[in-house]
Amino acid sequence: MRKLVGFSVLAVALLLSVPLFAHHGFAGRYDEVNPITLTGTVLELQFVNPHSIIVFEAKAEKTGNVERWQAELGGASVLHRNDGWTKDTLKPGDKITITGPRAENGAPDMNLSHESRIVMTDTGKEIHNTLGNGSRRAPGGTAGQQGQPGQQAY
Repeated sequence: MRKLVGFSVLAVALLLSVPLFAHHGFAGRYDEVNPITLTGTVLELQFVNPHSIIVFEAKAEKTGNVERWQAELGGASVLHRNDGWTKDTLKPGDKITITGPRAENGAPDMNLSHESRIVMTDTGKEIHNTLGNGSRRAPGGTAGQQGQPGQQAY
């Protein structure tokens, strides 16, 4: 009987902890079918877990005004493991060209966790590339539609 009670307590504890491991999704928040390409200047790299953030400025094509953008990537540990990044990979003033999905609502926000690319503009050095990994979603939410990213300056 003690074993059954102990097992029951353990099972309940495990079930209650499941929400702690949940992760927010970005499906539907970003236009994964029509990625954009921006060239801008890095203001800040927040090299942290669970998501790193690049804050950068890019000129709006229509108005010519400089806009402040945010691009969310995977966590620092994933960027270090997959791309060799450190906290000094991007510094304020670096020029970058980013391809990835923009926020559906038109906000100056990108998600670079999947299907994205970052190139150092001045040298052409690619520092991140997940294009073609099959995670881009087609209309209706099916994965696997491939295509060339749209070139759009903002």
